[in-house]
Amino acid sequence: MTFVFGERFRANFAPPAYIALPLSGIDLSTSGVKAVRLSQGTEGLTLASYAEARLPSGAFTDGEIIDRNAVVEAIAAAAKTSGISAANAALPESKSYLFETTALGTKKAEWCISVEQHIDELVPLPPPETSFDIIGMGQGKNGETLVAGIGFARRIVDDTLSAFDQAGVRVQALEGETFTMARALLPTGDESTTLIIDVGKTTTKMAIVAKRVPLFATTIGIGGHALTLAVQKHFGVTEAEARKVKADRGIVPAPGNEDYLAAMLSTVSAIRDEISMRLNYWQERALLTKAHEPVSHAILAGGNASVRGFPEYLEGALRVPVAAGDVFTNLASRDTWIPSLDYTESLAYATAIGLALRDYTHPYA
Repeated sequence: MTFVFGERFRANFAPPAYIALPLSGIDLSTSGVKAVRLSQGTEGLTLASYAEARLPSGAFTDGEIIDRNAVVEAIAAAAKTSGISAANAALPESKSYLFETTALGTKKAEWCISVEQHIDELVPLPPPETSFDIIGMGQGKNGETLVAGIGFARRIVDDTLSAFDQAGVRVQALEGETFTMARALLPTGDESTTLIIDVGKTTTKMAIVAKRVPLFATTIGIGGHALTLAVQKHFGVTEAEARKVKADRGIVPAPGNEDYLAAMLSTVSAIRDEISMRLNYWQERALLTKAHEPVSHAILAGGNASVRGFPEYLEGALRVPVAAGDVFTNLASRDTWIPSLDYTESLAYATAIGLALRDYTHPYA
């Protein structure tokens, strides 16, 4: 999805191959900056390089840049390590507003003008302070175009661009992170209605995607670090030791594991209940209104998605199949290459990889 406020960074036509920019994505989140650069070969795309630069606590919180110097340094460091000078960048889900509406006209420019006339009814921000973009979703009953859109406060856009400018990284396009994750995790051509769950360090993000377009998204204020703290408290160990225990034991029942499991489930059940409540609302509304299909399955991503037993635990409550994702699903067949990025670690790179894929799947759209 090309953002209206990102289009000034693009040419109006595809450049010749010898000057085409690399397939690169940079994801800024609470825990740090993740950068990915892809390479195109005869067999398809492969991972050329990746890098992570950690952020100090509080530097980037709730989608806001708090410590600008720390954020700029992290962007610059990740970009330098991965050999990136220009990239697509993500805007935070927690600061986005998804909407659905109808628009007049036959072209995107006409739809944008139509939506702009009542954007204040769709995004709870003053129109002059709003940046938005839309994508066509088909025809309505009366011949109008159905569109899905996303809006951001203009200051969020400006702050993000300014930080990348200071870091010396040219932004090719901006995109909402829920759109990028769908591109990375859903196989090309998959238009199923899917729940994507991104379990990060301090938050859990969920998005319901139909025809590869997010129609519902929210951020839950509990993440995988809460599980680490539960392990620390139970065993009285360091954070590093707690992360290892969490990775080894997960939330799988085992003899003598009862007290540990109870400590873990007291936290993970809060994540499960929040997801379940929102999914149930979607499922009931889908059956009642027939406006959208019910969610058919869920995909886990994020730095804590690989906790053993987590997919099975969620599946029992959500009543749909749940599986850990594969961020390399749209890259070259694994028969032709072996990713240098470990699978468990790769789940934290879904947004960055989705950004890097943008120009490959939708070149200069």
